[in-house]
Amino acid sequence: MSMSDEIEKLHRLHGQGALTDEEFTLAKKRLIDSLTPDAQRAQPQPAKRENPMNEFKLSNTDRWIGGVAGGLADLTQIPAWSWRVLFVLLALIQGVGIVIYLLLWIFVPRRERAVAAPAASSSASGVEPPRQ
Repeated sequence: MSMSDEIEKLHRLHGQGALTDEEFTLAKKRLIDSLTPDAQRAQPQPAKRENPMNEFKLSNTDRWIGGVAGGLADLTQIPAWSWRVLFVLLALIQGVGIVIYLLLWIFVPRRERAVAAPAASSSASGVEPPRQ
């Protein structure tokens, strides 16, 4: 169906009262937008939001055993000690807390450590400075 046929169909529906003025305007705009080239329609796309679970990493700094409680604290803003208490309480219930902790420790990646830039040292490069 051509664009003129589509617009004529929209006019008929609007004339019969099947479409309100707002619906007619929106439908016509969508029809025109769907037939224009992408370069002319360049509309900014909304930014994709990261899944918060992708940010869950084991902590390198706040850890007693594996860093699970520290990582959960970073993700949820709940103190790490409360996560540790929860795991201990769950451990008392037939070892459920231990199983959950171990699974998180195994499958959750560790947060990458910040790598310091190596100091520019002449002895590290194996070249001695010229003697005077």
